[in-house]
Amino acid sequence: MEFEDLYRQAQRPKYDCLLFDLDDTLYPLSSGISKECGKNIKDYMVEKLGIEKDKIVELSNLLYKNYGTTMAGLRAIGYDFDYDEYHSYVHGRLPYDNLKPDPQLRSLLLTLPLRKIIFTNADKVHAAKALIKLGLEDCFQGIICFETLNPTHKNTVSDDEDDIEFLGSDVATTEVPSSPEIFDIIGHFAEPKPGPSATLLPKIPIVCKPQESAIELALKIAKINPQRTLFFDDSVRNIQAGKCVGLHTVLVGTSQRPKGADYALESIHNIKQALPELWETDMKSEVNYSGQVTVETPVTA
Repeated sequence: MEFEDLYRQAQRPKYDCLLFDLDDTLYPLSSGISKECGKNIKDYMVEKLGIEKDKIVELSNLLYKNYGTTMAGLRAIGYDFDYDEYHSYVHGRLPYDNLKPDPQLRSLLLTLPLRKIIFTNADKVHAAKALIKLGLEDCFQGIICFETLNPTHKNTVSDDEDDIEFLGSDVATTEVPSSPEIFDIIGHFAEPKPGPSATLLPKIPIVCKPQESAIELALKIAKINPQRTLFFDDSVRNIQAGKCVGLHTVLVGTSQRPKGADYALESIHNIKQALPELWETDMKSEVNYSGQVTVETPVTA
């Protein structure tokens, strides 16, 4: 029996799940989507939050660096806004027509005999719309998105962890500070060298990559074993956080492999060239799909 168990383990493939970031991973940075998204975020900060224009660039950089996303940072330092309105403003005006159907990537994904899941910080509307534009909406078995990890702001949530966006898990709880006071993060970092008694940065009320806790929560909701999962992302920070929680990692967008990345791909289209073993059908894992991802309506994020 012991020999049979060892034999079965030897025949078992190394991975049984592939976890993909969406933006600038499944399509190139050259699409211009990321650049326009950044512009829309800055416009939102000025028009909706009343932040002075001359502070926008420095503030955005500090928030992104310290909180993972500008949105998370804005919420952490005290700005109160509706998440859906923010996503609608930032993503609703993106040039989605820049994204074209990608039959090559579609073929690669559909021939992969493994469970495939999207893991994005963006909202579900954006994720769905981008996937439709790329022609990849039926290539994944689930989507982990902003609403998945931050469900408490929703008026209605699903209590089914097998739902397409994995919405409604009761393990994700986010407490939002009620104080209207805005923390001066620019002034905080302008201080020479903060001593032991210096004010600490406010805690982040939004769950998102590259927080290790966010990745761990995503894995729990989607019932993913990190030791048997390959994680694709264009962000070095996200890749390194993924490695810390036990994921196998692939940095997309460069051939230079930084610390924390097991592989580095110039383009997601190089996946078969770099990892041909993923297509070895004679060693298929037993995959329990919860049903294909079907996006019935256009999405925006």
